[in-house]
Amino acid sequence: MSTKIHPGDAMPQFALPAVGGGDVRIGGDGRWQLVVVYRGKHCPLCKRYLGGLNEMKDDFARLDTDIVAVSADPREKAEPDVAEMGIDLPVGYGLSVDQMRSLGLYISRPYAETETDREFAEPGLFVVNPQGKVQIVDISNAPFSRPDLAGIARGIGVIQERDYPIRGTLA
Repeated sequence: MSTKIHPGDAMPQFALPAVGGGDVRIGGDGRWQLVVVYRGKHCPLCKRYLGGLNEMKDDFARLDTDIVAVSADPREKAEPDVAEMGIDLPVGYGLSVDQMRSLGLYISRPYAETETDREFAEPGLFVVNPQGKVQIVDISNAPFSRPDLAGIARGIGVIQERDYPIRGTLA
């Protein structure tokens, strides 16, 4: 059973291998970070969402916000998928079930062999502030519900400009 991350919680810190080599780090680097968890190669909605994120990477860069996208896919799926999508973002692969749980994500089993061959995370989006705290959290149990990326970018801008507090901490 996973525990949902709450606004203001410390973002779990870990590294995943990255498409193209090296690794991607989640949380705790002293910078703003946007972490997008996607379902994997089998999800056409994820491809569209990551394509939109790729188109907005300069908007997030202007906000001094690093982007990382991660999935449970193994390297054999992640590398050709990223190449096929033509995205130029840091993409981590091999997200474990324990890591999914540490992020409070909803986890699904494939419903058919044509979907995928392993458990995978449903979509999640986290904005982590330079103190390593979760400023914005949005998790979904299905591929059809995801936050508007332009709205997230505007929100980060407002938070930075106004020193806007983390909201929703009273649970």
